[in-house]
Amino acid sequence: MAEGRRASPDACGYSPDVRSPPRVMPAIVSAFGRKGGLDSGAHRHNVELLSAREVAGFVVAGSTGEGPYLEPGERSVLAAATRQAAPGSFLMVGLAAESLRAALRMVDEAVDGGADAVLALTPTTMVRHRADLVEGYFVDLADRSPLPVFLYSVPLVTAYELSMDSAVRLAAHRNVAGMKDSGGHPTRISTIANRADKGFRVFCGASSAISLSVAGGGFGAITASTNYAPRLVLDVVERSRRSIGGAVDAQERLRALSAAVERHGVAGVKHAASRVGLVTGPPRRPLRPVTAAQKREIDRALAAVEVL
Repeated sequence: MAEGRRASPDACGYSPDVRSPPRVMPAIVSAFGRKGGLDSGAHRHNVELLSAREVAGFVVAGSTGEGPYLEPGERSVLAAATRQAAPGSFLMVGLAAESLRAALRMVDEAVDGGADAVLALTPTTMVRHRADLVEGYFVDLADRSPLPVFLYSVPLVTAYELSMDSAVRLAAHRNVAGMKDSGGHPTRISTIANRADKGFRVFCGASSAISLSVAGGGFGAITASTNYAPRLVLDVVERSRRSIGGAVDAQERLRALSAAVERHGVAGVKHAASRVGLVTGPPRRPLRPVTAAQKREIDRALAAVEVL
């Protein structure tokens, strides 16, 4: 298991010598073949295509990448394929583990694949009502991971939201580099970003909340929508950094589009991504592909918004 640098949880602030991520990254879909296995060639194609659309970093094996359904070894394959297709890009690998041992095995895969950092989903099965144990998990993980750790709170998926107080305390750990918050509440992101130690990067994970989050102090966005509307997401982030008022129109276009697509979950994202040139394949069961009617709804939403 990965041991690596043991960073003190009492150390103040994130180490400045670790590579900084870009402000916008897709929670990239995982491409599967007809028989359900990973299609690494399709994944390389998707990374190359998004790189050509000004994407400078990737998060593989996140929620949109069906991380909880990935099998042993598949994180390494996805990471290595990403590194091969975009050698200079920032690469973050999602961890979806319920125990520290399982998480460290996933860290090993991330290291083997050439990742720059890991994005760790909150554990919930046995610790949902124990904030102290959830925090302890992240401290133990950050102590042992040779890669910087980003916290990941996504209550829609886990039915658990990492508290702001927990996030701020964990931000003091030298090997906790930042956080992706997908709860959709810009005030949470602003509060965490402004209370946490300097250099702690808070990414918005909800497409509808990007402009207010970034204007309030958030670092950027890691979203499913960056698969199918990368330049629109980039535009929202850059406009929001300059002026909240300047991002209103672009944010509304993104909100309407992402609502139409993502109400159908990962399958909706995969269909939308396929319409703009990505090769995605079906989602893994128990997820189901979108229906013909849902495809038409998504197609209409894409046609109404300039996404490339």
